[in-house]
Amino acid sequence: MSLIERIDNDLKKALKAGEKDKLTVLRGLKSDIKYRRIDKGEDLTDDDVIAVLNSVRKKIRDSIEQFQKGGRDDLVQKETRELQIVEQYLPEQLDESKLLEIIKQAIEETGADSPAKLGLVMKAVMPKVRGQADGKLVNKLAMELLSE
Repeated sequence: MSLIERIDNDLKKALKAGEKDKLTVLRGLKSDIKYRRIDKGEDLTDDDVIAVLNSVRKKIRDSIEQFQKGGRDDLVQKETRELQIVEQYLPEQLDESKLLEIIKQAIEETGADSPAKLGLVMKAVMPKVRGQADGKLVNKLAMELLSE
């Protein structure tokens, strides 16, 4: 079953069960997916849908960060629930140790030896971990390894 079909089925279940929060999030996802499909001009693959979901996750994380700075705990909780719903459709995230292995391998492959060559490492790592790791975390870990 494709991700789009899974989201459709969960949307129907949420509608029948009266889960308003989940229904709102899933409708938003469907809308974002539809806009991406229109932009692309053809049907989306699961990788395309994962890219949309990652974008939504990033927006929600940014919102959570801003609400925390503003002391809006009620909105932090709401956004956190939405984030949990979105993350149900994303691949499982890599733990930090596996991520470090991938980054070290990329550093060896690219021959990067200083923080100035971070771009080379990121270019090598991101396709391997697409959807399985946050770009900010990858960047931070790679910078730490290159600074040693």
